[in-house]
Amino acid sequence: MPAKSAAQQKAAGAALAAKRGDIKKSELKGASKSMEKSMNERELDDLASTKRKGKPEHVSKS
Repeated sequence: MPAKSAAQQKAAGAALAAKRGDIKKSELKGASKSMEKSMNERELDDLASTKRKGKPEHVSKS
């Protein structure tokens, strides 16, 4: 599933790095923290590998 916004893609990248052990899990905040807990490595990789070109920075919750 591709990321819907640049912020979602960045959060997935941070969560993926923590899951792989590249950064400490304690450094995560907000969405990346919950993504790391609830998603497996494959799902995070799919979100993180989405291209940012043409994506909005944030998507409204409506």
